[in-house]
Amino acid sequence: MALATPPVAEETRQFKPFVPASQSPAELTLRAVLLGVILGIVFAASSVYLALKIGLTVSASIPIAVLSVAFFRTLGRSTILENNIVQTTGSAGESIAAGIVFTLPAILLMGYDLTVGKVAVIAVAGGVMGVLLMIPLRRALIVKEHGRLTYPEGTA
Repeated sequence: MALATPPVAEETRQFKPFVPASQSPAELTLRAVLLGVILGIVFAASSVYLALKIGLTVSASIPIAVLSVAFFRTLGRSTILENNIVQTTGSAGESIAAGIVFTLPAILLMGYDLTVGKVAVIAVAGGVMGVLLMIPLRRALIVKEHGRLTYPEGTA
């Protein structure tokens, strides 16, 4: 038996941005990038340890968002866009670390010789490829599916 989804009113499907276009709050600030990098390194290290020890990682998106809000509240004013930069930067670092930790051991087991330079190139190539693949998927997954496709992590 299929569950029927209730019809969504047209006004709820209309995209309403959290920050109106008439405002231009601070977004890409030095403190947001630094905090994102620091949290990304901490969560990347813990993710690598977990992956090598028990074979799985956890998503760092929500913990980084919570820590970002807590940190910025102690400093005073911050914007939601700064918190978004911290969360994105931190979770990207954790995701790249997870990608490395699950692929490089297999490469080593296959007998390839890896150096720090090769690992860095692989990590950068994976990150760039992820960003480039997300560009065409953005319109399909985020813009066109707004209101129908929920993102529980991003909502939290």
